[in-house]
Amino acid sequence: MKNISATLATVWRIAAPYFWSEDKWVGRGLLAVVVAMELVLVAINVLLNQWQNRFYSALQAYDLPEFVKEVWIFLGLAFTFVALAVYKLYLNQWLQIRWRQWLTRHYLGEWLDGATHYRMQLKGDAADNPDQRITEDVKNFVEQTLTIGLGLLSSIVTLASFVVILWGLSYKTPLYIYGTDILIPGFLVWCALVYAILGTGLTHWIGAPLINLNFEQQRFEADFRFNLIRVRENSEQVALLKGENAERGYLLRRFGFVISNWYEIMSRTKRLTAFTASYGQAATIFPYVVVAPAYFAKRIQLGDMMQTGSAFGSVQDALSFFVTAYRSLAEWRSVIARLDGFEMSVSSAHGTALEPSIEVKSSSGKAMVLEQLLVRLPNGAPLVAADAFTIQPSERVLVTGSSGSGKSTLFRAIAGIWPFGSGTIAIPEKSKLMMLPQRPYFPIGPLGDAIIYPAEHGSIPAEKVRDALIAVGMKRLAERLDEDGHWNRTLSLGEQQRLGLARALLHVPDYLFLDEATASLDEPSEDRLYRLLTEKLPQATIVSIGHRSTLDAFHTRKVALVEDGEIHVLGKTGEPARPEPTAAR
Repeated sequence: MKNISATLATVWRIAAPYFWSEDKWVGRGLLAVVVAMELVLVAINVLLNQWQNRFYSALQAYDLPEFVKEVWIFLGLAFTFVALAVYKLYLNQWLQIRWRQWLTRHYLGEWLDGATHYRMQLKGDAADNPDQRITEDVKNFVEQTLTIGLGLLSSIVTLASFVVILWGLSYKTPLYIYGTDILIPGFLVWCALVYAILGTGLTHWIGAPLINLNFEQQRFEADFRFNLIRVRENSEQVALLKGENAERGYLLRRFGFVISNWYEIMSRTKRLTAFTASYGQAATIFPYVVVAPAYFAKRIQLGDMMQTGSAFGSVQDALSFFVTAYRSLAEWRSVIARLDGFEMSVSSAHGTALEPSIEVKSSSGKAMVLEQLLVRLPNGAPLVAADAFTIQPSERVLVTGSSGSGKSTLFRAIAGIWPFGSGTIAIPEKSKLMMLPQRPYFPIGPLGDAIIYPAEHGSIPAEKVRDALIAVGMKRLAERLDEDGHWNRTLSLGEQQRLGLARALLHVPDYLFLDEATASLDEPSEDRLYRLLTEKLPQATIVSIGHRSTLDAFHTRKVALVEDGEIHVLGKTGEPARPEPTAAR
């Protein structure tokens, strides 16, 4: 019961926000209509159960007029049933897509808000494969929650309706053993109850492992798919290193987890299906066996017997909902667990943002100032320290240091996406920052949109984009702005870096941080592009990370990260950096 309560609480937490969202009235209306239709369908089943008694009694009595009358009644009930079933499915699917649309937007917003997706990775992200959780798991949650919820509602209402009928039939059809009537109030109800309890207990005993097996299957499938995508995204490097055999081994090893877990599911499902199928078949004949002695003793008519069998079947089906829906419930539990894990991971990442961390704030000054800054690794180890470090307007600063000294991490802290550490980074208010990494990101789509990213389509005139491409030496792409492509895969890294600089020219940042953003270019090209930045962005403050001595000529100040124990300290002057006093750290 504790597990059931916890699961239902999780379902409520995931599902309820939609029905209080901006789409709540449509969602509530659709749900109400679907529930009403489900209840009417149960009512029609009750009427059909009563119809069975009259129909078979008419057959037994050779009453043709009554037979014809009941045929017409059946046609009316059947037509109504089919119409309601069709529109219930249609409205159910309509509700599913609206609910899924809202939930997908909600999760995308939570995942992408304030670099949460990045912090989740920094924290080791317990929610593996968020792409699957936002797509497949959200879809399955919505579909299965409605299916299981409506199925449970139908079972409860069916049970309440048919228990009354079956209880009455227990008096009309007493237990008849060896010529003796044994009157047990509601004995048919008790028979159905005992039968369902035994079936439910055995089903859970056999099928319980399916919950974890389904959870693991989704994880293994997602991991395998993710690694296939990684090979595709890095196909050039794999081909250059002739790593196909190694990749095949890695992929087959991961696929082996999919296969071995699937065999476990097959084995467990075989046992569960063998039991549930046997249970269902036995349930078909069981009520007739119970009432057969009374029928053959001519205590009841054929119609009573058929109605009893139908009512018993309805009660038994309602009580056995857990048995028949067990596999769906197991899959549903695994989906709930995955979405719950995703929400917890997002919440943890949000919590990281609220913890004492590096504060990036606006200031009224003209310079960027790093005050008592201590950048840490996710495990808490100190990495970079700086105090009273100032970057003046329009200054050109070159940051150097050994590999792993924390240069790129310092840039991430200035960008506000690295939460681990303490201190303050004051940035002049209304200043626009742009970070250009060594490998720039370009979304899949039209080239023009990829270059102006993250600006919206059409926000920068196409002519300006063409001019920027020509300026950075990519004239051959100037007439291909409307062409769709996977530009990170089709262009060389040097070409991508040129496009990154074109992006900077178009966005005109106040502070431009270049993290080895020209490292894949030859020195003459790098020289030409730095001169272009100086010419086109004269007011911008440019801070570069680089190792080439040729970069010195384009920067007015050079600072270095030097190691002081386990901390790398950022120097204050144009000379090589000196260790800061202990108090400054």
